[in-house]
Amino acid sequence: MSFISKLRSGKFIITAEISPPKGTDTSRMLGDAALLKGIADAVNVTDNQRAAMRMSPIAACSILQEKGLETIMHITCRDRNRLALQSELIGAFALGIRNVLVMSGDHPSKGDHEGAKPVYDLDSVQLLGMIQELNRGVDLSGNKLDGKTDFCMGAVTNTELNEAGLLKLKKKIKIASFLQTQAVFDVKRFSEFIEKKSEIELKQSKQIKIIAGIIPLRSERSALFLNKVPGIRVPDDMIKQIKDAKYPEVEGMRITSDIIKELRTLCDGVHIMPVGNHEHTKKLLEMAGLI
Repeated sequence: MSFISKLRSGKFIITAEISPPKGTDTSRMLGDAALLKGIADAVNVTDNQRAAMRMSPIAACSILQEKGLETIMHITCRDRNRLALQSELIGAFALGIRNVLVMSGDHPSKGDHEGAKPVYDLDSVQLLGMIQELNRGVDLSGNKLDGKTDFCMGAVTNTELNEAGLLKLKKKIKIASFLQTQAVFDVKRFSEFIEKKSEIELKQSKQIKIIAGIIPLRSERSALFLNKVPGIRVPDDMIKQIKDAKYPEVEGMRITSDIIKELRTLCDGVHIMPVGNHEHTKKLLEMAGLI
């Protein structure tokens, strides 16, 4: 069953993030993929995350799909103008990639290539609209395509939203099929986000699937670092639990599995984003009762 079919069926979705290599050696990426095969409904393939140069996600997705995994290709507004974005998406569809996740992308100043210039020709909502046009069989200028795309479109969102963020959320719900959130640690705040989302859905008569981001905690240090990432907030009591634990990584797994259990009644799936590789992902999902 395809990812979009699973979304529509109401199944609780499990996705997991994989980074393409910084170079041509795909062995580590394929090792992570092997750990996820049969567990994840789809694997997300990042697009130069944190503005650090890596293998093209279209190439990485193609390699992973040859190994039998369904992929969700990340595509950012940061590095390409509207011509390149359309070319890349049409090429991706021709290679069998059916799912895309749209985002703005971190500014190059945060990455590993000093002096790299950002593009941001379109914003994330405009990029969703552009993909919608490709799915209809026309390009962004209204020219007819020789063969249209049929992408399942996703977008990303924070769960703590200011006025501008709320406006973007409304637009994304109108166009996209699913939303993946930033990492969730505070379930109460997440439930408040879900209430806002439900209010928007009611007004727009359009429902959207929500896949909650999950980052397994490994140490007090990693928790403190995550608190510096925009849109993420690890509660103080959770940090103390990790700090006081005899085995912090084990405690982090327990905390994370409890979060997943609570989220099951609030959202449509979880997206696992480990710090490192996926060696503990299967165990985490077992602890959460998902496999």
